[in-house]
Formats: sequence, structure tokens, C-alpha cells
Amino acid sequence: MQNFQGVGVSPGRIIGSVRQMPKPVSEPPSGERLAEGISPEDAVVGLKAAAQSVHDELKGRADTASGDGKAVLEATALMAKDTMLLKSAAKLINAGSSAERAIWEAGASVSEMLHNLGGYMAERATDVLDVRARIVAELRGVPAPGIPSSDTPFILVAEDLAPADTATLNPAVVLALVTSGGGPQSHTAIIARSLGLPAVVAAHGVDDIADGTEVYVDGAAGFVAVSPSEEHRASATAWAETSATLAEFDGNGTTADGHLVPLLANVGGAKDAVAAAGLGAQGVGLFRTEFCFLERDTEPSVDEQAAAYKAVFDAFPGKKVVLRTLDAGADKPLPFLTDATEPNPALGVRGYRTDFTTPGVLERQLEAIARAASESEADVWVMAPMISTAAEAGRFASLCAAAGIQTPGVMVEVPSAALTAATVLREVGFASLGTNDLTQYAMAADRQLGPLAELNTPWQPAVLRLVQLTVEGSAMEGNNKPVGVCGEAAADPALAVVLTGLGVTTLSMTARSLAAVGTVLKTVTLEQAQELARLALSAPSATEARDWVRAKLPVLEELGL
Repeated sequence: MQNFQGVGVSPGRIIGSVRQMPKPVSEPPSGERLAEGISPEDAVVGLKAAAQSVHDELKGRADTASGDGKAVLEATALMAKDTMLLKSAAKLINAGSSAERAIWEAGASVSEMLHNLGGYMAERATDVLDVRARIVAELRGVPAPGIPSSDTPFILVAEDLAPADTATLNPAVVLALVTSGGGPQSHTAIIARSLGLPAVVAAHGVDDIADGTEVYVDGAAGFVAVSPSEEHRASATAWAETSATLAEFDGNGTTADGHLVPLLANVGGAKDAVAAAGLGAQGVGLFRTEFCFLERDTEPSVDEQAAAYKAVFDAFPGKKVVLRTLDAGADKPLPFLTDATEPNPALGVRGYRTDFTTPGVLERQLEAIARAASESEADVWVMAPMISTAAEAGRFASLCAAAGIQTPGVMVEVPSAALTAATVLREVGFASLGTNDLTQYAMAADRQLGPLAELNTPWQPAVLRLVQLTVEGSAMEGNNKPVGVCGEAAADPALAVVLTGLGVTTLSMTARSLAAVGTVLKTVTLEQAQELARLALSAPSATEARDWVRAKLPVLEELGL
């Protein structure tokens, strides 16, 4: 029996047959020239038509997707029309290269440039390679790379998945997801969690498993076994039986002794909000507003924005909806707002900082939010991403007040905001910890890189300490401001207990995680959660922090979490 150990990113125990992702589109031969009778002008026209076709296909899929999947597809579609990519390819065609070879070489150059920039821009490097393969397939008249079609359910195994593929995983067909690359905060991991698919990433060697091989996958332990044992089969059966108890959340996030911990949902638009409300979410802890701005060359009007925001607010009448203002920049460049030539966009003009270079966009967004809030029954809170200092927090609060927004807040993603939380929170009404970015910045570890998966986990004691410092800062000098978590950490039931013990007041997550987190929280008292938080903080490593806490929560094993 051959076993593989990776990083568990989405719980579940499943047995099924493997289907490997198809081999990528083959590289056009080096030095391949334009075919006789085809002019460079015609080849460039054909290339642009192929790129437009790829764009339209991805955009069409985005229109029927929602949440994280929609955002990923829209971002990838934008890359198919990237002017740098197409101009580079056109230059090569004019020098005599075939269109296929030209887009291949141009894609390699752009991808390498983005990868060298690091951080969020490195994530876009995968998008470029995905797009160039799709364009080559379109030029050749062959099917684009993607998830294999099948009449029977299967476990999908790959080196890694392109964002456009992870965005369209069908959980009715794909039983589980295993990759040899990627990390715990990669697109693959995030989409798997949002779909409720058991998933393991960074499991070296799994892409060599033959199609049709039966395997056992434990998405919590990060374990994959070829030729499952009877014990594995019993475990999978138990998961299928006990997971039924996690099918519903009763809309009441609380510990065993009645300490309230509202469980909120992360949403990207009205469709997500309606679905989250149906799953019992007690409100919205992160409303990503980028969907209004992506796939546009110009800023959406105040009227357009207000209508889109109101549709989300209306899904939660009388409940809290925390809206994040536009988080453009880095992995979400916008032609009317951001500078694509920044040497290191991950540390550049992103989020709130775009107001330094392009003033007015934020104020118009706040105007739209205030208008939508005034026409809705939701309790609307508004927070700015990438706040680093108290001065920035104070200025954002002033902008909110000028727009008529009552409850301004900040995202704590930059370590400086956690370290100076007392002064930052003196300026605003609340804070929300974005643990994905906070972890990435604190550990200086790109969340897409499999070799850094052990570093890029919110179980890192240093990250937990930053959470603790933020909570402690919120209580200083009479602040007593609420501090929530809206990063992926909140979706891990064991980590949710630790965060509660650290004093976090609300937890926001993909709606599919609400039931699991709610079930586990109800098995511990606040005092027990505090003890587990101290235990995690005292651990010398993220692995030991996670293992020590999980050992004290037998319910996780019982529920296959």
C-alpha cells in the first residue's frame, strides 16, 4: 500500500477512483514559423480572435458562477485580453513566428515577470500559463485543457489546478481533490472549501497515480492511501454517516456555556448572500465588492454600485453586513485605478492605498454604500483593506462620516496594524482580521507555493500572537471594539475554537463551513477555548499547535473534521 502525505485543506474522508488532469497542451516547436501564405497581419488578427474567444468562454462561465469561483474566472478572463501579453505575441509574429509559438513565448515571459514580482502577482503567473494554453488550443482547433468529463464520480488528481478550473469544479462529479503542488491558501484550497470538497494539497508524487486507481483521501489529515484498507473503508463510511449531522446550522453560534460567537458568511455578491442566508449565516462578515469593478475599463457609476450592494444587504434584513471597500491592486489590477508596472505590487498601491494615487474612487464607492444602506434594513458596517497606521484608519473614518456611514472599521492584514491595534482602533468602530494576508505577510511566504505550505498556515504561533495582540489592543484605553476574523482560519473548526479563546468576537467563513464550526464550538466552554488558545500559543511550531489542539477536541475525529 502506497501512502502520500500532504496538507489537508478541506475535511472529508472519501474513497474513489482517480482521474488525472489531462496532460497540458504541448509546446509549439521552437522556431516554428508562419505557414506559407499567411501574412503576419492575418496571424495577429487570428491570435486576437482566439484570445477573444477564450475570454468570452471564461467570462460566460463566470456569469453562471458565484463567489470565489466567479472572481477567479473573471480575473482569468481579463488575462486573456492582457495588452502586454498580446502585444508581446504580436511583435513575435511580425518577426515571422507562428501565432502558436508567439503566444507561447510571450506567455512564458509575462509569467516569469509576474512570478519574479512575488506575492499576489506571482499568483497571476499561473493564470497567464493557463490562458496561453487555452489560446494555443483555440488556434489549433482542439479542446482546451481542463477537468476531465466523466459519467461517474471520481477523485481528481493533478500537479495543480488553474484558477479557471478550480472555479468550475462540480462537487456532484468530483468527490475529492488532491494536488502535488499548491498551498493551504491557494485557489485550489479556497475553492475546495467553498464547495465542501475534501481536499489535500502539496502531496508530492500523487500526479503519478494511474487513472482508475482506487484511493482513500482524508482531507483533514492531508493523507492519501492507494489500495484502501478495511480501516480506511470503515472511516469513509463513518464520515458519510456522521457528515449528515453537519448538514445544517441552526443560526446560533455559541459555546457550550452560552458565550455568543456569531457565525457570519464571506460573500462576493447577491447570489452568494442569498445562499448564505439559506444556510443559516447570522450575517455577512466579509462582502467583497470587487465583482462590481472587475472586467471593466471604467469605474462603475454610483447608481450601478448602489444597486449591487443593496441586493446583498436585502438578503440580511436586520442583520450585520460587513462590506470591504475595493481591494484593487496586486492580483486584482484595474486599468482605471492601478499601476501594472509596480516593481512589487504585493507591497504596493493596493486596497485603501489606491486613494493616495487615484482619489475619488473610494469616496464615490462610500457614497454608493451609504445610499444602498439607507434603502435597506441591514446593519451595514464598512471596512478598508490594507490599513497600516492609525492615521490611515482615522482618515478612512472621516471619509465614512462624510458619506453618512455610521460604523467604519479596518482590515487587519498588515502586521503593523496588529502591533498598533490600540491606536488604530481608537479611530474606528471595529476590526476584522484577514488571516490569509496576515499570515502571508507575517511569515514572508507566498501562499501559492507548495514548499512553503508549512509556513503559510494561520496555525503559526506568530500569527496567533498577532491575533492576540489585536484583541488586546481593542480593549486598551477603553476601546472595547469588536474584533472579528474573516480569513480562511475561521473555517477550520479547531482553529475557530482557538480564535474564540483568544477573544475574537465573530467568525466569518465560506457558508459551507458554518455547520462544522457551529457544531464544534458547542462542545467547548469559553474557559476551555481559552485554555486551548494558550496551548496553541505555547507551541514551538504550527504543526504542534494544530496537533496539540486537535488532540484535545475528540469531536473532530468523530465527525471526520
